[in-house]
Amino acid sequence: MGVANRMMRAGNAAHVALYRRFDVGFLRSVRGMPILLLTVAGRSSGTLRTSPVGYFRDGGAYVVCGSAGGAATEPQWFRNLRHADTAVIEVGDERIEVDVEVARGAERDRLWHRLLEVAPFFGGYEAKAAGRVIPLAALTPRGPGSAAP
Repeated sequence: MGVANRMMRAGNAAHVALYRRFDVGFLRSVRGMPILLLTVAGRSSGTLRTSPVGYFRDGGAYVVCGSAGGAATEPQWFRNLRHADTAVIEVGDERIEVDVEVARGAERDRLWHRLLEVAPFFGGYEAKAAGRVIPLAALTPRGPGSAAP
């Protein structure tokens, strides 16, 4: 693993720890978009990985976007999400087990337009992605009593 990857993992780990410890705005939002913690199993290793991720609400779902800031490839956490049926999110101090559905076709387009309404800066990420369709996923709470331990 290269130095940049180690630094990114260390930064994510620090953000996760601080998010869980302190209810501070700059840890729980970025550019006006709220942040949740997403825990999903690695697609190869099965190891649980937690990442801070921006989201918006659509009905009862928490919608996350694998923009990677407009990078040519989607983030690892989204690649893992593609292989998961369920995940756990933390929104503030609440832990919620969710069903995962990667949006496709017209539903993906509808959610993309909603995202641009709440966070227009994602339009710049789309331009930087040079033709990569930026994925979105809906994370829907599994119902009463589904909070993770």
